[in-house]
Amino acid sequence: MKLTICELSYLNELILSCVNTITCMSLFKNQVQDNELKSILETHFPIHIEDYNKKVEFVKDVESASGKLNVPQMNTSIFTEDVNSSKTAIPVTVNTNVEKLNDREIAISYFLTLKRAGKEYAIASMEATNPKLRQFLKDAYTMSCNHSFEVYEWLAKNNFYPITITTGEQTGNISSIYNPINL
Repeated sequence: MKLTICELSYLNELILSCVNTITCMSLFKNQVQDNELKSILETHFPIHIEDYNKKVEFVKDVESASGKLNVPQMNTSIFTEDVNSSKTAIPVTVNTNVEKLNDREIAISYFLTLKRAGKEYAIASMEATNPKLRQFLKDAYTMSCNHSFEVYEWLAKNNFYPITITTGEQTGNISSIYNPINL
């Protein structure tokens, strides 16, 4: 089964996205100061390389592409409820003359890249007609989700990303408008 023009177009964009992610991660690994964030980047990096290589396989020869991405389990080091949600996130200072990124800038950049890539994987997987490619894109989506959660936790733990836990009243207002369906 050959690729459709839609699949080829998505793969092209996703490969370019991988080039960007890998290039940025190479820079980030050399500039990061926090050991935990460095470990996250170093653990994720080879998986992004594998993801890139799998996409290149699909473009070069869809028939022989293995299509199986090694999706790591989601590692969780903290739980959202354990983060002090009463703390205000540390204000952002926009750096308009960057010579070196700080850890927050690195984590936010990587986090937003993962979120955007996840959305692109989800859309592309729903458009894929090749079952092997479709499964690969679904796996890549899961990889992005799992990786973004690890980065999110680091950001939240360091008060770089705001967390606001809902109140009982807020939850009650929404939950009161829905009722279960009894069949």
